[in-house]
Amino acid sequence: MLSRLIHFLYRIVESSWNQIVNVGIRPSMPFIESRRTRLLNLLALPCIPFIFLYAVLNFFQERYLLSALNLITCLMCLSVLLLHKYQQYPSARLVLIFVSVGIYTFTGLYFHNGSEYFLLNILLITVLVYDNKWVVIGLSILIIVAFMMIVLMPQSWYLAPPVPVARVWSNIGVSLIFFTIALGCFKYIQSDYQRELERQHQMLVTVNKDKEKLFSIVAHDIRSPLATLESLLEMFHRNEYTTEEMQEATAILQRKISQLGGALDNVLRWSSRSLRGIQTQPAHFFLEPLVTEVLHFFQISLEEKKIAVHMEIPSAATLYADRDQVSVILRNLFGNALKFSHRSSTVAIVVKEEEKDTAIAVIDSGIGMPAQQMKTLFSQQQTPGYSTGGGRGTGLGLILCKEFVAQNHGHIEVAANEPAGCRFTVFLPRGSAVIAEAQEKDDFF
Repeated sequence: MLSRLIHFLYRIVESSWNQIVNVGIRPSMPFIESRRTRLLNLLALPCIPFIFLYAVLNFFQERYLLSALNLITCLMCLSVLLLHKYQQYPSARLVLIFVSVGIYTFTGLYFHNGSEYFLLNILLITVLVYDNKWVVIGLSILIIVAFMMIVLMPQSWYLAPPVPVARVWSNIGVSLIFFTIALGCFKYIQSDYQRELERQHQMLVTVNKDKEKLFSIVAHDIRSPLATLESLLEMFHRNEYTTEEMQEATAILQRKISQLGGALDNVLRWSSRSLRGIQTQPAHFFLEPLVTEVLHFFQISLEEKKIAVHMEIPSAATLYADRDQVSVILRNLFGNALKFSHRSSTVAIVVKEEEKDTAIAVIDSGIGMPAQQMKTLFSQQQTPGYSTGGGRGTGLGLILCKEFVAQNHGHIEVAANEPAGCRFTVFLPRGSAVIAEAQEKDDFF
């Protein structure tokens, strides 16, 4: 019971301390400015109880002027926190520096209480919180002159009864402790700043890799429609079509242009979402409409190779994943199945719902691949094979599939299909049909 109470009190104290230390720090602040603000909070916060204790002690020892100056110092530290709270950061720094220099210089000259060593803390703070070299030089000269005046002033001359030697030693010790804390905070700021730079560097590397993936998507989605358009236009130019064939080709062109427009829409959508890297945005959705969209994209290629599509997809099958990324996965897998299938063959899409996952299998009866090639299929060391049309891809599509599947907390498997061909199976989190239906209604309205 006692340990729980101690733990509870510790959490309250820790939470209160973090709130006060982070006063005035906003998420939109520049990184270095937030660290400087926290540094001033860390130095001002412990001063309040410590100097207030000195104020009470000096009051009972009838050093009323010194007690009043201690109270003013406490109020100055409180004002720094309040100014930070109301985002008056330059004012907080000026108040801390000028009020501290004035009070410590006066008390050092008047009482010889060792407060000149607190000026070293103010000098360090000045160097840390200001970037303008002229401001730093001006304030530094002011503080150094004040420090030298106190040190060089004859110790036998004083305007008020000197404080006890023990008090002088304690002031010097505390000032050096605060000086050490300030240096420690500065070191932490520097190391933290280096870590932040490294983190941003890694983010830039990730963003660049994501842009490369986006370029591969662009090439994959647009290359095929453009190739078909080029072929049809060349045949138009040679007058190789009859009137009836030209009408049919016009319809094909219209569908191809529609597909190309859809591909460009996908690219624009990906670009707008990926300004800071590809981000996965999972949602509940039905799988069958997405598969239908993907098949429509390959309609002309299916007709050209006379390939039949066999689908086994439960109407209520759902996924909880990023719909756009799943679309890219299915387009790559089905496109590969189509490229490596023989004419007049069949490609099957079989979906089975398991307890937690939904398994999507794309099965072809094409030329297949050796077992050694399967082992390196999803890596940069892969060696893409030749399709039934003689073309050879880059292999980036399958690498992209693997990464997108992983980002959606799934996995992908490849195996040989008997008697010929390959079977690619993607396992993705199963969605909720109720939520998917509700989202479709929201999108409709």
